[in-house]
Amino acid sequence: MPSQQSSNSEGTPKQEKANTDMQIVYDGECPFCSAYVKMVRLKDTVGKVELIDAREQDHPRVKQLLDANFDLDEGMAVFYDDRIHHGADAVNMITLMSTKSHVFKVFFSSKTMSAVLYPVLRFGRNTALFFKGSKKLADHYQK
Repeated sequence: MPSQQSSNSEGTPKQEKANTDMQIVYDGECPFCSAYVKMVRLKDTVGKVELIDAREQDHPRVKQLLDANFDLDEGMAVFYDDRIHHGADAVNMITLMSTKSHVFKVFFSSKTMSAVLYPVLRFGRNTALFFKGSKKLADHYQK
């Protein structure tokens, strides 16, 4: 359900809170992923936001993604408005819905730029996990 627009006292459109909650599944071991999902402000536009560590493979949303063959090593996932957004699409959507101005708004407000730049973020994530000594999610699930 998209958010509705109304006008404030100056006649400028303002965002009204949508009635749909959001769930974000991300790699809690990744310092970049963790910082990003904690940095964005979504409550003003989407309501309740639940952050789910993808390493909690018993979580129903993580199970749902794995059963649907989403590769969480390839990107975070967002459940919103009865849809699943994954990877670059997820970051693009989160960026567009965020009320906080941040550097990601410059680079990830465009679907095209998100698709081009998201692999760079994924490379940074993989590099950080390597230096931390953390397993990739696929290896984590195969304990």
